[in-house]
Amino acid sequence: MQTKIYNMRTLTVEQIADIARDLSQGALAVYATDTVYGIGTGAFCEESVQRIYALKQRPATQPLQLLLPSLIQALHIVDFGPGALHVAQVFWPGGLTLIVPPSKAGKPLLRGSKALGLRVPAHLPLLRILLQMTMPLASTSANVHGSPTLTREEDVVKQFDGQVDYILTDGTLSPTASTVLDATGDEPHILREGSLDIEELLSVYEDVEDFV
Repeated sequence: MQTKIYNMRTLTVEQIADIARDLSQGALAVYATDTVYGIGTGAFCEESVQRIYALKQRPATQPLQLLLPSLIQALHIVDFGPGALHVAQVFWPGGLTLIVPPSKAGKPLLRGSKALGLRVPAHLPLLRILLQMTMPLASTSANVHGSPTLTREEDVVKQFDGQVDYILTDGTLSPTASTVLDATGDEPHILREGSLDIEELLSVYEDVEDFV
């Protein structure tokens, strides 16, 4: 496989449109986010999702998250409780992955799970445009399962050149992944500490009186 490698800051409108179309049809891409490098494909492309599991050597029992361009789009596929909706408004776009129950429209994306993990990344506008045109992306960190996450573009290229359709670079990224909050039960639970302050996050979750 020949991998097309681009710097995300120099993508043209035409290139973004081509990449979005290809991702929607099952292409695989590694891309920079506001946390670590991710790997993803169109969320409804089952065979391509399985390719990600194979490339990462990731257990099939561990679901991929969904990347979306905005909270508005997330509302179409999940049912937010008041606390989850409040933190989404405050921390999206950003380093927060929310685990929430699916709506009827989101159930086809479960793939054996009981809930969906969603994130709206706060990266370059070009990434959000790409997500808007692809929506949503099934995504996870770009690394072999159990190995350190990749934050340098040279490491990403070395690992995935020839293995995916696109590599979209943006230099060296933060080594900290997103914070994962499970909002499916009566009380919120932190499943992974990451780029957000835990106390602030839980405080916002519980402070729904100021929710608008």
